[in-house]
Amino acid sequence: MTTPQPAPSAASSAASSAASPAATPAVREPAKARAALGRYRVMAYITGVMLLVLVVEMVLKYVVGAPDDLMRWIEWIPFAHGWIYVVYLVTVLDLWSKLRWGFGRLAVMVLGGVVPVMSFVVERRVHADAEARLPH
Repeated sequence: MTTPQPAPSAASSAASSAASPAATPAVREPAKARAALGRYRVMAYITGVMLLVLVVEMVLKYVVGAPDDLMRWIEWIPFAHGWIYVVYLVTVLDLWSKLRWGFGRLAVMVLGGVVPVMSFVVERRVHADAEARLPH
């Protein structure tokens, strides 16, 4: 005599559907998504470099106490980084919406332009994940 098997719970069926490729929304326009990925990569590198330059500027200003003559030459850095970050955010939103990722991924990508070196790490992960989803 066989014993009846319990029906799968809602949690286990939700977990198995989340792991399946069908649960991830398909990329509607792969060519546009690939172009958005390229723009994002460029802005991630530019933003990361500018953030490191900003860190150096802040160390010179607040830790070292650089002379005013030097500070006049580098006072443009925070302003430039701010506008570059805005452009970076536009590319993040563009890529995020085209690949139809979740809000957690959006938050990590946004923080990538704020935490030094994080944009390089996030860019590598985002690029790998995007390439896996885009047709070749």
